Formats: sequence, C-alpha cells, structure tokens
Amino acid sequence: MFILLLLIIAGWLLYRHFSQETPEPVTLVSGEFLPDGKDAQRISEEELSELAQTAADRSKFNLMISPEATFDHRTLQGELMIKNPLENGHPINVEIRKKSNDELVYTSGAIQPGYEIKEVTLEQSLEKGEHPSVAMFSLYDPDTNQKKGQVAAGVTLVIE
Repeated sequence: MFILLLLIIAGWLLYRHFSQETPEPVTLVSGEFLPDGKDAQRISEEELSELAQTAADRSKFNLMISPEATFDHRTLQGELMIKNPLENGHPINVEIRKKSNDELVYTSGAIQPGYEIKEVTLEQSLEKGEHPSVAMFSLYDPDTNQKKGQVAAGVTLVIE
C-alpha cells in the first residue's frame, strides 16, 4: 500500500512538471505615451506672423465717447456719443458714474462692434450744473459673453 501511495505521488509530480507551460516574459507598460508623429507639419513663419497679428488685433480697443454731454434737467435726455468701432471685435457695456459718490447714472446695455449710441436718457436725476463722471467700458468675449476687461474715461455731464 505504501508503494502504491508513493507511485501515485511520484506520478502526480511528474505530470505537473512536464505538463506546465514555461512562462514567457511580458513587458508591462504603465500610463499613456505620446504616439509618433503622423500628419503634423511645422507652422511657417508667415502663418506664425499672421496668428500673432490676429491676436494683437483682438487685444486692441478704441475708446470712443464724447468728453462732455448736455442733458435737460426735466427729461434727463441728452446727446452722448458712444461708439464701438467694428475693429474692436468685442461687445461692450458702458456704465457712467459720478466721481463724487460713485452713483450710477447711466448704463448703455450691450453695444456690439459696429454700433453706436447718440442719444441717452439718464437713469438718475441730477442737479443743474456740471457733474464730473467716469465712463467705465466693460469688454466682453464675443463667443462666451464673459467679461474680459475694463477701460475708463472721464466725461462731464452738464445738466441744464
């Protein structure tokens, strides 16, 4: 019986030894790597120059507002020229605030490139006389409508 048990164990060991496949080494790569180049070409100096000029043109802004505007004290209406030239490329909103107390007296609403405002109605009554004020131009991204920056200019509101 002991010999039979010994033969079974020896047979099982021989079977396991000869029936197992030899493990092959495997290369394991972790993470992602940049693939080789395929269709890309170097950007020419001329194209780089054009791209730089386009970016510079988009960053320019021409501020156009009358330095003085006269309003009727009863109707609060008057002529105030605000222009957003087509070259600006950015929609704007203009807020006019009194310098003395930062009181908001006028808001233009959106002015698209190529549009202008000639006559306005003030949103607050002001006493007769001159009121030094600040016109705050807010520039917006034309695609997202998010505010991109501000530029200020002085303007005097004359109430008659």
